[in-house]
Amino acid sequence: MQIKGKVALVLGAVKGIGKGIGIALAQEGAKLVLTRHDWEDAFESMEKDFLASKAEHTIIAADLRNIKDVERLALRIKEKYGRVDILINNVERGGWPTVHGEYLEEQWDLEMETTLKAKQWVFSSVFPLLKKSRDAVVINISSIAGIVGRSGPAALVFNDGYAAANRGISSLTETWARLGAPHIRVNEIMLGLFDTRHARGTRGWKEVLTKEEKQSLINHTLLNRTGTIEDVAKACLFIIKDAPYMTGSVLRLDGGYVLAGENIPLMPKGIV
Repeated sequence: MQIKGKVALVLGAVKGIGKGIGIALAQEGAKLVLTRHDWEDAFESMEKDFLASKAEHTIIAADLRNIKDVERLALRIKEKYGRVDILINNVERGGWPTVHGEYLEEQWDLEMETTLKAKQWVFSSVFPLLKKSRDAVVINISSIAGIVGRSGPAALVFNDGYAAANRGISSLTETWARLGAPHIRVNEIMLGLFDTRHARGTRGWKEVLTKEEKQSLINHTLLNRTGTIEDVAKACLFIIKDAPYMTGSVLRLDGGYVLAGENIPLMPKGIV
């Protein structure tokens, strides 16, 4: 797909990964619909950066856990553009065990509603607009928490509810790929530890984790570093532009975190 002139809905674009993906699409010439809800201290910089991109864009305030807000979002897109070509389903809330400690009902519900429920309602609400495109791409942003859960070094940053919600996203990815075929491709990028998301730029990384705990997470990653926003943006552009035969797939973008739990020993000499 050529991105220039396409209508892209990017959720959670106020800062971090969502904003980075939005800027990357802007540079490719997309017409952007961007959502924001909290992190009001970042609203001004969001507005300045997208204005500087010179891309056509609309910023819409919406609590994506609220079905009425989601329906209003879909209606505004329908009235302005009549279709959606690209959906970046990037909305989540994860409570770090090292920050939040034991679960409260409010924290569990917040993680489930934001990470899983919001994605479902957004996709359902814009599905008719995706069908209008006849060549649409949906990318669900998820986490390796759905694989590793609260285990190993990741037990510092991945709560149980967050892990369960992210495992559910992969089920939605497969279901939506079936629903959308052949004209809507649906794929998933499963993230490891990234800047602004479980690594640098987060409160937990800056204020809570010790130097040794941070290093344990990096040591458990084959590439010996955490991911950057640019890494995610490049992966999104690849799926949109250069992977026309990919649908229903999960692209694990974790620097090898999942694989690094076991070391490979030297090959023994053998006895033959």
